[in-house]
Amino acid sequence: MDTINVRLAQLGDAEDIAVFNGVMAKETEGKTLLPDVVLAGVNTLLKNPSQGFYVVAEMDFKVVGCLMITKEWSDWRNGVFWWIQSVFVKKEYRRRGIYSKMYGFIKQLARDQKDVCGFRLYVEQNNTIAQETYGKLGMTQLPYLMFEESKLN
Repeated sequence: MDTINVRLAQLGDAEDIAVFNGVMAKETEGKTLLPDVVLAGVNTLLKNPSQGFYVVAEMDFKVVGCLMITKEWSDWRNGVFWWIQSVFVKKEYRRRGIYSKMYGFIKQLARDQKDVCGFRLYVEQNNTIAQETYGKLGMTQLPYLMFEESKLN
C-alpha cells in the first residue's frame, strides 16, 4: 500500500490548494471560481494562522488532498470549534483512506490545544459517501440547517 504523508500546509502548497478548491467548487456546486481570488484567499489564510490553517496529504511525492481548518469561538463551551472545510482529494486517490489520515492528524493536533472543544463540518446533502465516512470516524449529524447571505457589492 502507498504511504500517505499528512502535514501542515506551507506557502509553497498554495497553488495546489487553490486548484483543488476550483475543482471542488465545480464538482460540488457547478461553480467556476476566479483562480486569482482563490489563490489570494489561500495565501491569506496561510499567512494568518490565528484564523486557521490547511493540512495537505501527499502520496507518490505529490500533494493529492487537503482540508482547511477555521476557528469558531463557542461561548457555550468556553472553547474553540475547528471547522473542517474545503475537503478535497484528487479523484484518482479517493477511497484510499486519505481523508481519514488527515482527520487523524487534526485530532492529534487538537489534543495539544487546550481550547479546542470539538470539530464541525458541513457536507452536501447528496454526498452520502462523505457522510458515511464522517460517521465511521465518530462524527454525528446535527439537526441544523445552514443559511447564507453573500455580501452584496
